[in-house]
Amino acid sequence: MTYVITSLCLRDGGCMSVCPVECIVPGKPQEEWPWYYIDPDTCIDCGACVPECPYAAIFPEDEVPTALKAKGELVCEKVGTPGYTNVFDGTDHFKKPVHLTSTRKTAVGEVLDLTYTTKINADFFKSGPGYNAAK
Repeated sequence: MTYVITSLCLRDGGCMSVCPVECIVPGKPQEEWPWYYIDPDTCIDCGACVPECPYAAIFPEDEVPTALKAKGELVCEKVGTPGYTNVFDGTDHFKKPVHLTSTRKTAVGEVLDLTYTTKINADFFKSGPGYNAAK
Protein backbone atom coordinates (compact mmCIF):
# COMPACT_ATOMS: atom_id res chain seq x y z
CA MET A 1 0.00 0.00 0.00
CA THR A 2 1.13 3.52 -0.72
CA TYR A 3 -0.18 6.95 0.19
CA VAL A 4 -2.05 9.28 -2.16
CA ILE A 5 -2.30 13.06 -2.11
CA THR A 6 -5.80 14.15 -3.11
CA SER A 7 -7.28 17.30 -4.64
CA LEU A 8 -7.48 18.82 -1.15
CA CYS A 9 -3.77 19.62 -1.62
CA LEU A 10 -2.90 23.30 -1.95
CA ARG A 11 0.85 22.76 -2.41
CA ASP A 12 2.06 23.33 1.16
CA GLY A 13 5.11 21.10 0.67
CA GLY A 14 5.57 20.13 4.30
CA CYS A 15 4.89 16.53 3.29
CA MET A 16 7.85 16.59 0.93
CA SER A 17 10.17 17.94 3.61
CA VAL A 18 9.52 15.04 6.02
CA CYS A 19 9.54 12.16 3.53
CA PRO A 20 12.54 9.96 4.41
CA VAL A 21 12.76 8.49 0.88
CA GLU A 22 12.01 11.69 -1.09
CA CYS A 23 9.10 10.12 -2.96
CA ILE A 24 6.90 13.26 -2.91
CA VAL A 25 7.28 15.81 -5.68
CA PRO A 26 5.39 18.94 -6.73
CA GLY A 27 3.50 18.65 -9.99
CA LYS A 28 4.97 20.48 -12.96
CA PRO A 29 3.72 22.23 -14.92
CA GLN A 30 1.58 23.39 -12.03
CA GLU A 31 -1.45 24.15 -14.22
CA GLU A 32 -1.61 20.57 -15.49
CA TRP A 33 -0.51 18.84 -12.26
CA PRO A 34 -1.63 21.25 -9.48
CA TRP A 35 -0.85 19.32 -6.31
CA TYR A 36 1.96 17.17 -4.89
CA TYR A 37 2.33 13.51 -5.90
CA ILE A 38 3.68 10.40 -4.18
CA ASP A 39 5.71 7.89 -6.18
CA PRO A 40 4.04 4.56 -5.37
CA ASP A 41 7.18 2.59 -6.28
CA THR A 42 9.33 4.54 -3.82
CA CYS A 43 6.90 5.16 -0.95
CA ILE A 44 7.72 2.98 2.08
CA ASP A 45 4.32 3.51 3.71
CA CYS A 46 5.76 5.23 6.76
CA GLY A 47 2.96 7.81 6.96
CA ALA A 48 5.27 10.66 8.02
CA CYS A 49 3.62 12.91 5.46
CA VAL A 50 0.07 12.57 6.81
CA PRO A 51 0.31 14.69 9.98
CA GLU A 52 2.45 17.26 8.16
CA CYS A 53 -0.33 18.18 5.71
CA PRO A 54 -2.33 21.21 6.93
CA TYR A 55 -5.14 20.37 4.48
CA ALA A 56 -5.62 16.70 5.50
CA ALA A 57 -5.14 15.80 1.84
CA ILE A 58 -3.10 12.59 2.25
CA PHE A 59 -4.59 9.12 2.72
CA PRO A 60 -3.43 5.51 2.50
CA GLU A 61 -4.35 4.36 -1.01
CA ASP A 62 -6.98 1.92 0.21
CA GLU A 63 -8.54 4.57 2.50
CA VAL A 64 -9.02 7.44 0.03
CA PRO A 65 -12.55 8.61 0.88
CA THR A 66 -15.48 7.78 -1.35
CA ALA A 67 -17.77 10.05 0.67
CA LEU A 68 -15.83 12.74 2.54
CA LYS A 69 -18.15 15.31 4.06
CA ALA A 70 -16.63 18.68 3.20
CA LYS A 71 -16.12 21.39 5.78
CA GLY A 72 -16.06 24.19 3.24
CA GLU A 73 -12.44 23.73 2.19
CA LEU A 74 -10.87 24.45 -1.17
CA VAL A 75 -10.27 21.69 -3.68
CA CYS A 76 -7.91 22.03 -6.61
CA GLU A 77 -7.90 20.65 -10.15
CA LYS A 78 -5.97 21.33 -13.32
CA VAL A 79 -6.59 24.61 -15.10
CA GLY A 80 -9.65 24.51 -17.32
CA THR A 81 -11.72 22.12 -15.17
CA PRO A 82 -15.31 23.41 -15.27
CA GLY A 83 -16.34 25.06 -12.01
CA TYR A 84 -12.76 25.42 -10.78
CA THR A 85 -12.28 29.14 -11.34
CA ASN A 86 -11.33 30.52 -7.92
CA VAL A 87 -7.81 31.73 -7.29
CA PHE A 88 -5.91 30.66 -4.17
CA ASP A 89 -3.05 32.83 -2.99
CA GLY A 90 -1.21 31.71 0.09
CA THR A 91 2.18 30.59 1.32
CA ASP A 92 3.67 27.14 1.59
CA HIS A 93 5.47 25.39 4.44
CA PHE A 94 8.64 27.32 3.56
CA LYS A 95 6.90 30.74 3.45
CA LYS A 96 7.11 30.85 -0.36
CA PRO A 97 4.08 32.13 -2.29
CA VAL A 98 1.57 29.66 -3.70
CA HIS A 99 -0.71 30.82 -6.53
CA LEU A 100 -3.29 28.36 -7.83
CA THR A 101 -5.75 29.47 -10.49
CA SER A 102 -8.05 26.47 -10.55
CA THR A 103 -9.71 25.87 -7.19
CA ARG A 104 -13.26 25.86 -5.91
CA LYS A 105 -14.71 26.15 -2.44
CA THR A 106 -16.79 23.19 -1.40
CA ALA A 107 -20.11 23.66 0.31
CA VAL A 108 -20.23 22.66 3.96
CA GLY A 109 -21.59 19.11 4.02
CA GLU A 110 -20.93 18.53 0.32
CA VAL A 111 -19.92 14.91 -0.22
CA LEU A 112 -16.65 14.40 -2.10
CA ASP A 113 -15.49 11.19 -3.73
CA LEU A 114 -11.70 11.58 -3.85
CA THR A 115 -10.91 8.10 -5.20
CA TYR A 116 -10.31 9.41 -8.73
CA THR A 117 -7.12 11.04 -7.44
CA THR A 118 -5.51 7.62 -6.98
CA LYS A 119 -5.46 7.16 -10.76
CA ILE A 120 -4.19 10.70 -11.33
CA ASN A 121 -1.30 10.05 -8.92
CA ALA A 122 -0.44 6.80 -10.71
CA ASP A 123 -0.68 8.47 -14.13
CA PHE A 124 1.70 11.21 -12.99
CA PHE A 125 4.39 8.58 -12.41
CA LYS A 126 3.57 6.27 -15.32
CA SER A 127 3.80 8.68 -18.21
CA GLY A 128 3.47 12.23 -16.90
CA PRO A 129 6.23 14.56 -15.78
CA GLY A 130 6.65 12.54 -12.59
CA TYR A 131 7.99 9.68 -14.67
CA ASN A 132 11.21 11.59 -15.19
CA ALA A 133 11.23 12.94 -11.61
CA ALA A 134 11.16 9.39 -10.29
CA LYS A 135 14.13 8.30 -12.38
